[in-house]
Amino acid sequence: MTEQIGTGEKIPLADLKPKTELKGTVSRIELSGAVVDVGAEREGLLHVSAMGKEKVNRVQDVLQAGQEITVWVKKVNVRKGELQLTMIPPLAHEWKEMRNGTVVHGKVTRVEKFGVFLDFGAERPGLIHISELSNEYVKDISTVASVGDELDAVILEVDRKKKQVHLSRKAMEADRQPKVEEEVEPDEPEVKTITAMEAAFLKAQSGQSGMMPSAGSQNQKSQNRNRQQQEDILSRTLQSAPRK
Repeated sequence: MTEQIGTGEKIPLADLKPKTELKGTVSRIELSGAVVDVGAEREGLLHVSAMGKEKVNRVQDVLQAGQEITVWVKKVNVRKGELQLTMIPPLAHEWKEMRNGTVVHGKVTRVEKFGVFLDFGAERPGLIHISELSNEYVKDISTVASVGDELDAVILEVDRKKKQVHLSRKAMEADRQPKVEEEVEPDEPEVKTITAMEAAFLKAQSGQSGMMPSAGSQNQKSQNRNRQQQEDILSRTLQSAPRK
């Protein structure tokens, strides 16, 4: 969308940006174009090639001195004090500005069996393939789009070399659908199953443990026996020692 600046105090050139819409008055006609007063600190130059999409041979065929016109800023050079204007409405979307994922609004200009072409203010219309028109299966395009319809779409891909833009309506419908969070059920503890052979083996082990002494009791008996032996040796040693 272009920016508008009304008349009033002189507008500094530094405040003017490309695509800014201005109202001006033709000050004089020259061979290469016209000089236009747009209320800026410098008058702007409107070249003959920027007076319309169709070729203009003579400036006088299009403009006259004193005529009020609508122009857009084409280029500004603050250092040189130059202001270039155009009567051709600027594109809403330049090739270098287009990015994937951008939402655009436009009008259907042509319908084909494979999709529709949408004029969204770029140099060329973008294509919405039949597979990208809806999340639902589309057999007949006329049921979802017709020439003249105004649609919103998302830029899927920009091919600047081929100057092609691929758009999608389906991507917008997906974004509008509410996201439902799935409930995560807590994990149940894993129950390990055993075979009949493993069960018999465990039963046999439990039966043997009742008949055989545990490892702890065996260690205790061994310690007691060692202690008794040490005491016997100490006793015999004391008994055999000579008396003073």
